[in-house]
Amino acid sequence: AVDYEVGVIAAAIDKPHRDPRLVRRGLAIREIPGESGVVLDRTAAAATIVGALAGFTRGEIALPVRSDPAMLIDDKLVRTQLLAERILSGPVVLRLGQRRIVVTPNQLAPMLQLPADAGGNIVLGGDAGDAFFAKLAHQIGSTARDAGFATSGDSVKVIPAREGIGLDVAKSAEALLAAAERGTNRVVRLAVGRVQPTRTTAEAKAMGITGVVGTYETTFGGVPNRIHNVELVAHLVDNKLIEPGATFSFNDTTGERTAAKGFLEAPVIINGEVQTGLGGGVCQVSTTVFNAAYEAGLPITARTNHAIYISHYPLGRDATVDYPDTDLKFVNDTGHWLLLRTVVSSSSLVVTLYGTPQHRRVETQTSPLTWVAPPPVKRTIDKTLKPGEKVVDDPGVPAQTTSVTRTVYDASGKQLSQEIGRAHV
Repeated sequence: AVDYEVGVIAAAIDKPHRDPRLVRRGLAIREIPGESGVVLDRTAAAATIVGALAGFTRGEIALPVRSDPAMLIDDKLVRTQLLAERILSGPVVLRLGQRRIVVTPNQLAPMLQLPADAGGNIVLGGDAGDAFFAKLAHQIGSTARDAGFATSGDSVKVIPAREGIGLDVAKSAEALLAAAERGTNRVVRLAVGRVQPTRTTAEAKAMGITGVVGTYETTFGGVPNRIHNVELVAHLVDNKLIEPGATFSFNDTTGERTAAKGFLEAPVIINGEVQTGLGGGVCQVSTTVFNAAYEAGLPITARTNHAIYISHYPLGRDATVDYPDTDLKFVNDTGHWLLLRTVVSSSSLVVTLYGTPQHRRVETQTSPLTWVAPPPVKRTIDKTLKPGEKVVDDPGVPAQTTSVTRTVYDASGKQLSQEIGRAHV
């Protein structure tokens, strides 16, 4: 208990010394003398406190403290000061091939990290150093490019990968400092290296993306906000690669549809009614993606129809989505990679799945849309009407149902699957 109380007292009394140090003011390097401090003599203080408590009188007692002297300015600090002044004495030239980049003293100064004590070394760094070398890397380097795919209609071509050039920041900073420390020949060769792409040309060719597996087109219109949302979400799913055996998730691919991502208010179906909501038009894209996967004969593992029949989609073959609960999912069972591409025009959207063509045959049987129940009635009070008077604001739509049977055959005519999907609207 005594040790604890003495520690609390020491925390309030102790003022450690400050050794002499160097500071930079613009291009000038200055010495700041050290400052002596005081610290509580904890052993003597504990004895003094216990002794006072053991006596019969109470009063103020003097606590024992001792001086904590600072170091004197030594030769090491002076040499460090002279070195720092030499570093800032003139420009340094960075060289890479035929390029020359001049680093002025004013650029060097904020990067100069002076040692905290006489035993430390000067380095280049800090926020200013990070910003300088990031800009330098952008100026002299080139980003590696992964191998990709160029698609047009049924055609697929591999875009070759390209190596990049990257700045070795650590080695370049070390070389820059070494050149700045010299009085003459302040020229340094930058350290660079090759940056390899993540996906090589050979790896892209081995993915088997050579032709069309499935494609579908839908037309659209509406208010400008809806068209904007269609274009935005189509961009989010474009160029999506789906590995063999993987499940494509529309929600995972697009993420949450928010205003921060640029989505706008537009007509959307909510609880069976057309209202205005953020992201209206997204289901145009999900429906088109669904039908491309449908025509490709891929297994559909999650799909929900709209609560209202939409006549410009194939009967029973629409797909609504609502992040994060209502999703569209299908499985790539082709044994090769798939590439999802979207093309948006002023009035239509085309979604194409590229991969190794499977030559599957898809047959569809759709039952007629039939009414199964009258539209639900919602009554509201309108005080402007006369007693007994009734007005129909919206006649509504009867509940309807249909079913879609999809049978998938392989290239030899063997049946691969048959699913019956029911849609209730």
